Amino acid sequence: MSARLQAVRQPGTDAIVAGDANVSPLVELPSRETTMRPLQRLQLLCDQGSVHIIRSSALSQRMGDKALPGDGVVGASGSVGGRPIYCFAQDVSFAGGSVGAAHAETIVRIQRLARKARVPVIGFVESGGARMQEGLAALGGYARIFSEHVGLSGEVPQISVITGTSAGGGCYSPALTDFVIMTEAASMFLTGPAVVREVTGQDTSTRELGGTHVHGRNGVSQFTVPSDVDAILLVRQLLGYLPQNAWTPAPHSRPAEPEGPDPGGAVPLDLRHAYDVRAAVLGIVDEGSLLEVSPSWARNIVTAFARIAGQPVGVVANQPKHLGGVIDAEASQKGARFVRFCNSFGIPLVVLVDTPGFLPGVEQETLGVIRHGAKLLHAFAEATVPRYTVVLRKAFGGAYITMNSKELGADLTLAWSRAQLGIMGAQQAVGIVNRREIEQSDDPAATRERLAYAYATHHLTAESAAQAGHVDDVIRPGETRERLALALTMAGSDRGGRGRTGNIPL
Repeated sequence: MSARLQAVRQPGTDAIVAGDANVSPLVELPSRETTMRPLQRLQLLCDQGSVHIIRSSALSQRMGDKALPGDGVVGASGSVGGRPIYCFAQDVSFAGGSVGAAHAETIVRIQRLARKARVPVIGFVESGGARMQEGLAALGGYARIFSEHVGLSGEVPQISVITGTSAGGGCYSPALTDFVIMTEAASMFLTGPAVVREVTGQDTSTRELGGTHVHGRNGVSQFTVPSDVDAILLVRQLLGYLPQNAWTPAPHSRPAEPEGPDPGGAVPLDLRHAYDVRAAVLGIVDEGSLLEVSPSWARNIVTAFARIAGQPVGVVANQPKHLGGVIDAEASQKGARFVRFCNSFGIPLVVLVDTPGFLPGVEQETLGVIRHGAKLLHAFAEATVPRYTVVLRKAFGGAYITMNSKELGADLTLAWSRAQLGIMGAQQAVGIVNRREIEQSDDPAATRERLAYAYATHHLTAESAAQAGHVDDVIRPGETRERLALALTMAGSDRGGRGRTGNIPL
């Protein structure tokens, strides 16, 4: 958890106190083991005294004597760190949190007010889906909710917190929002274990079907946390990186020193040696500011929010620790979705490149890597926010282009002095260009090494790329943070990315 937002247990008590510069006064939190009610979640999320309930007396017209005020959902306005939001929380204790017409109308009302005010929407979701007793009226209610999600997309941030079991429409609603946070005990699925067993004969559990280990790894959920309290802390932290809407800038924080040492020390010289790119990122961004998005999905690419000299940025980085940092179908989807979000909300992009290319093979072609790779290309090419690229070690082939190359429209392209850029690595290149010479030599291995060294020296160096105009400057690793901070300052307050772009699920 970020150093800016820590929860610490008070000595001798069960209370947890959140110390966050964006939240005033300090909020006393319940124990993480506490089962929270919907209104409690909203009150804990928002600044003290800022929650104002909306439609608290709404009743279902079809539940008869069982109808209760609110119809199983609490909607409210509030503020986080003095910044207004709208929020709602479903009540699983009433009709399983199912959505009927009155329930849906409360959520729709919250969404419409948020769109008019241009402020974020936070939803705590725990629902059995459409209410059986209300038939098509319930389905129609969900359709209105979905329509409002799409209308809000790309205009204001939308965050969903899954606090229990959600099924049917209770899955599609979060999937239409920008970020999904699941607590460890939560699950999501279109059809439950009983229906799966009836239709397919497959015996499964709620957790196996739609638990956090499933959706954290398939991209449905971007964050997994232990409890409601941790989810609320994370929502606050996430909002700290985001603007209120697509037309206002993201909030800046007080600049901090980088968390790690010189990023160059984290990157091995040998192109074949794996390493964790996050160690390099920590040497560039402000201390305690790195918040990774979808850390368990497509681990060969890292997407994260961070700050550089107090300014929020979106980081996209190849991850050599997994699959050597190649780009595959899932990495393309993950990267494209994140880039589109940052572009929608005017958040500058910092792209750190260390990739040998796209992952070849029958499986990837079958999965449609061409189509998915094109999504990442399209996302970068259409982005109007400031885009800065740093080649750390290697950038080869189509991946060189795709990872925000200068020719694709990057505002600043830097390369570390030891980086290599080209169509492919030297060993592979001479294996094709000089195949016959290598085969006919007395010592093929030595000949290949000699030719590869000559090829890399003449065709792949960062200096030759700079001389040809493919990168703007060749720098030492230790200069990276300073150069990026300067570029962000020069970009000024007009971050681009404004307007109606949407953030369609990929």
